Amino acid sequence: MELRQLRYFVCVVEEGGFTRAAARLHLAQPGLSAQIRQLEKELGQPLLDRSARSVTPTEVGRAVLPYARAALAAAESVRQTVDAYTGLLRGRVTLGLVSGATGHAFDIAALLADFHDAHPSVEVALTEDTTERMQAALLAGELDIAVLGTADEAPPPGAAFQTVIDVPLVAAVAPSDPLFDHIDGTSVPLAELRDRPLICLPRGTGVRTALERGCAQAGFRPRVAFEAAAPHVLAQLAARGLGVAVLPAGENDSPLDGRLRTLRIVRPEMRARIALAWQAGGPSSPAARVLLDRLREVLPTPSDECERG
Repeated sequence: MELRQLRYFVCVVEEGGFTRAAARLHLAQPGLSAQIRQLEKELGQPLLDRSARSVTPTEVGRAVLPYARAALAAAESVRQTVDAYTGLLRGRVTLGLVSGATGHAFDIAALLADFHDAHPSVEVALTEDTTERMQAALLAGELDIAVLGTADEAPPPGAAFQTVIDVPLVAAVAPSDPLFDHIDGTSVPLAELRDRPLICLPRGTGVRTALERGCAQAGFRPRVAFEAAAPHVLAQLAARGLGVAVLPAGENDSPLDGRLRTLRIVRPEMRARIALAWQAGGPSSPAARVLLDRLREVLPTPSDECERG
């Protein structure tokens, strides 16, 4: 039995299949399958149930899994102890990113490139998902750090937040939209959007949650006609006259200038927030802690946004 076989076994369980596990491990699937079979042969028991579409651990596999993880953690601790004496940082960090989160105020690619230059032995695995699923993965220990949208000012139990963007939601429509016929000023009560087709981010995102909560407070359910994962796509749909896009303020900039007008949504006002999130106790690995410290240092805060505005 070898540590790499235990690592392969844990990865297959976490990914729910050999194909995704092989991709994550950068291995050929036949070689990965052969290593797992060899481990099962040495232990004398099947560890994985391959009969269904998703590969799951057998009863023996479920019993072995925590010990396999403990063995891998112990080996990683040995490596980290040695690295501490040499000043070398290495390991793997899992970072979750909500779609469309970074276009507003920061360039995650540049931040990660700088981090890689400083710590070339650290592998950063970047994934995109909805806030809802990333928050669950963060609390389950499947993500080290996440940049997610949230409708709340405070994090859920077990998590910590640093808010990096906090802006109001606006209604973006084509200049000829009849909404402007009876609106005087730069804001619109949410109730005015009751019967309008809305264009918004999907469920599970912070903006969608904020919209649904606001509409419930105003006494109606939003009629969402179009969904898209990126704010600029919502703006493009609104510019075509397909509905009212509900966007974070500032997300309708060029090349759509002149093709959209925006009104701040009030009564109630709703906010779009992007937060850097991690487990309340901090990431478990030194590499993740260093990346988190770097992100907390360089990412903007709402006060920074105000000063720039």
